[in-house]
Amino acid sequence: MLTRSNGTQIKVHYITIEDLVPSGHLLRQIEYLIDFSFIYDEVKNLYSINFGRPGIDPVVLVKYLLIGFLYGIESERRIEQEIQVNVAYRWFLGLDLDGKVPDHSTISQNRRRRFNGQNFFRKLFEQVLYLCMDSGLVEGKVILTDSTHIKANASRKSERKIWVEQETHNFMERLDRQEAIERERLEHEKGLPPKREKRIFKPKPKVQKIVSSTDPDAGFLVRRGKPLGMHYLSHQSLDSANGIIVDVAVTPGNVNDCIPYLDRMDYITDHIGLPVEKAGVDGAYDRTLIHKELADKNIVMYTPPDKNTGGGCKVQIDRTNFQYDELSDTFTCPMGKRLRLRNLERSDGLMKAYKADRKDCRICSKRDLCVCASGNERTLRVNVFENAVKQNRERDGSPEHQQILNLRQIWCEGTFAAQKRNHNLRQLFRVGIEAAETHGLLSATALNIRRMVKYLT
Repeated sequence: MLTRSNGTQIKVHYITIEDLVPSGHLLRQIEYLIDFSFIYDEVKNLYSINFGRPGIDPVVLVKYLLIGFLYGIESERRIEQEIQVNVAYRWFLGLDLDGKVPDHSTISQNRRRRFNGQNFFRKLFEQVLYLCMDSGLVEGKVILTDSTHIKANASRKSERKIWVEQETHNFMERLDRQEAIERERLEHEKGLPPKREKRIFKPKPKVQKIVSSTDPDAGFLVRRGKPLGMHYLSHQSLDSANGIIVDVAVTPGNVNDCIPYLDRMDYITDHIGLPVEKAGVDGAYDRTLIHKELADKNIVMYTPPDKNTGGGCKVQIDRTNFQYDELSDTFTCPMGKRLRLRNLERSDGLMKAYKADRKDCRICSKRDLCVCASGNERTLRVNVFENAVKQNRERDGSPEHQQILNLRQIWCEGTFAAQKRNHNLRQLFRVGIEAAETHGLLSATALNIRRMVKYLT
């Protein structure tokens, strides 16, 4: 029998908003697991106690933003519209059915101005992370790291080329410190000649760089299989037990993945306090300095098998044909001539250069098999961090090696796919590296909350 509804709704209902939200709703579970009152202590120095107009409750502001990430609502204007008609959202924010929803522009201005430079969203991320740790969701023994590109809010038409001084970063400063330590040791123990100091002052070398006038913080991304243009990189580290994100850092798109890695591992071990034993990364992090510094922290590093076949000229008599004497720190060639330590060079890490006497190589009958056509004498280069790399490479192909690489692919790449699909980690609507990191931190916080609800309820 056909029934028609006239759409008339004239009944008066005596009901509370509490009755309208199902007991198993996600937001009820979040409210049960997380006490958001810590936010008041974090932001109290940003508000005046006695003067000014009453501001939006900071807890409401944070929950407002989290709703967008929890439910894949990309626009703050749309979040306001959804809260207006969604009872569960109103309940989560503490708004009654007739309560006024905070205007999206007010939320935006508070996020951009009040919290600008305050590191507030990292504290929010850390607080949720500590809750996950206290709940036993984070073991902290195996940490998996990767990065993904985020398109900056900058038109290709705004790009221009400029010449700038070559930037120095903490990764190179770490290498400088290692070089100074090793050079001092070699000069004292092996008689390495002191490094010649250049008396002529030379300005820092300049390099050509593509920048955007719209978003100067972004970097021009040039990677195989990736789109060209201005981007940011979101570097994330996850715990292998339940996929909880333990760190987020954002850099311009032209920064190599290995550059911030050691600083982020220090943050994870020293600041967060995780007892990291193993690290799973992809080939972009396979740098000898990283192997060395992680080994100093008793962390085993797992990377894809080394496919580097070596560079430079190829000769038939390779390093395996030379005998090394540890006592004198020299190599002996198949013809009985010695190669002595001559220099400490910079390459992928630090290289000890052992060279034969030029006069010996000039009259050697096997010169064509041993010395490059462009060289005058045979040189062997030995990486100072070789032992740390070998210790990690010995595990290549083992079941544990394959397991950790598989976990990295599942957790890191799977998490990035979810964030790009639900949290708009594809493209930013705002400009500046702080806005990019705020977006990354809120995305990671929302994802950790969802995984915490999944495992604890």
